[in-house]
Amino acid sequence: MPPVKREIRPGPKATTAPPSPPAEAITETDLAALELADQLHSAAIHLLRRLRVRDRESGVGPAQLSALSVLVFGGAKSLGELADAEQVRPPTMSRIVAGLQCARLVRRHATDDGRRVRLEATPRGVSLMWESRQRRVESLAKAVTGLSESESQQLAEALRLLQQIIRSL
Repeated sequence: MPPVKREIRPGPKATTAPPSPPAEAITETDLAALELADQLHSAAIHLLRRLRVRDRESGVGPAQLSALSVLVFGGAKSLGELADAEQVRPPTMSRIVAGLQCARLVRRHATDDGRRVRLEATPRGVSLMWESRQRRVESLAKAVTGLSESESQQLAEALRLLQQIIRSL
């Protein structure tokens, strides 16, 4: 039987247009808010992707670094709490934690009553996380250094607003 030829067509091009509004009437204010939210969403994703390149220098994968970050900056957690924080299922988190334990970045310890296990970052894990954070911050600082004084002030105000938005989510 001869091989089947398939025509490969490129998929639809990605756009930055906001999602289609519901059928009911939408105000110009709502439309402007949707467009601004879409641009903010896109910028946040692009910023994190570009900074994540620096995380490769740690030698630890992104999922493990993310879980380690929760433990370093959020304190000791149970496996379930860590899975919830990372929005993964406990079996997935068990595999992530096993890798962190093998690398001696995380350790398990029993609670006082001995019924539960808590996960905490080891000193080595804390050090690795702070070094990773330092690399990302240095990359951002290098980019920010090129801004004018006026642009730096605008960025500081935008960050204040961004923090306000984050608190309201």
